[in-house]
Amino acid sequence: MKNNNIFTSLTFAIFLCLSVSPSFSVSASSAPEAEEAEPEKGPHRGRMLRDDNMALELAIFETGVPPEFRVWVTDAGKPVSPNQVDLNIKLTRLGDVVDDINFRVEGDFLRGDLEIYEPHSFVVTINANYQGKNYRWQYDNLEGRTRIEPAVAEAMGISTDVVAARTLHQTIPAYGRLSLPASATHNISARFDGVITKLFVKQGDLVKQGQTLMTVESNESLKPYQITSPADGIVTEQYANIGEQTASKTLLTLTNTSQYVAKLAVYPADYKNVVVGTPVTVKIEGYDTPLTGKVEFIEQKVRDDQAKLVWVKVPNVNNALADGGFVNADIEVATIDVPVAVKKVGLQGFRDFTVVYAKVGEQYEVRMLELGQDDGEWVEVLGGIALGATYVTENSYIIKADIEKSGASHDH
Repeated sequence: MKNNNIFTSLTFAIFLCLSVSPSFSVSASSAPEAEEAEPEKGPHRGRMLRDDNMALELAIFETGVPPEFRVWVTDAGKPVSPNQVDLNIKLTRLGDVVDDINFRVEGDFLRGDLEIYEPHSFVVTINANYQGKNYRWQYDNLEGRTRIEPAVAEAMGISTDVVAARTLHQTIPAYGRLSLPASATHNISARFDGVITKLFVKQGDLVKQGQTLMTVESNESLKPYQITSPADGIVTEQYANIGEQTASKTLLTLTNTSQYVAKLAVYPADYKNVVVGTPVTVKIEGYDTPLTGKVEFIEQKVRDDQAKLVWVKVPNVNNALADGGFVNADIEVATIDVPVAVKKVGLQGFRDFTVVYAKVGEQYEVRMLELGQDDGEWVEVLGGIALGATYVTENSYIIKADIEKSGASHDH
């Protein structure tokens, strides 16, 4: 249903934009409006660039080395010694980042002095000088890039975040049940036996601390006295009625349900990681908001399955909890500060890489990531995107689908 809503919104947004703006587009940069001829390839499978008799073959070489440019030059079809050519290449990437590459002679070719890092998506500008003449070529080598207008992105539910430092909270899963703490139950009895002459509450009533529960006429003094509630709670059991003798028995049971104890099973491999004070997030079926607490107590006996029970107090917000209810929880076992992190929800696959989609203006482009540790929500980034960059989080699959639809290439 969620996807249907997204694409219904997209259809409406496209109709709206077409109605008000002739320049509307959702298009990948690598998808030309007209069929373009495949670039001429040279003997080293590089792109051929020609100007009269001058020809230059530019290839990205990555066998056994990080990707780098290698260039072979010919004049009228004959090889030119690389030491006769001065060469510079500039790669202009999304966001006007420019890689400035110079070349040195190596064997029969010119070898670039910079790694061509992913994505291989840039405008290529080549400046060469041979025998006193300057040559210049420029072409687009774009991949994994698309443009989406803001109104359409909003209609599709595409949201973004900024790459920043984060604290990872690593957790282990745990399961258990809810119990009332021992202090939650109060059995009400008379100080002096006598006859109950007035009863102000019944089973199921909510009572406040200090509230009058009943009046008893003492058998010895024949004087009435009041029994009041020792705490807030619910009258969960009623054992006596007006006119009955108290007879040293329990008359009412009050239960304070404002707080429960989640008793969670922790197994031997994690004993050392869970101590009193460890933060815990408790999730209860049918309860929208997770409850947070900390380990208050660890039982020193183990069950037959060798699990220890750890106790976590949780508030009974809106009286939604019940004694014996099943719970699952995440117990925090480590916190790790990382200098660069992204949301895991934004990750997608692109070729053999894990990527996010960086956003610059109305354009989106892949960023191939090297990833480190994660905590389920955030993942550490070791390389591939800069601190402070804007990237897509929610609905990043829409960007991926638009780029794949365009048939984005990886031209070497």
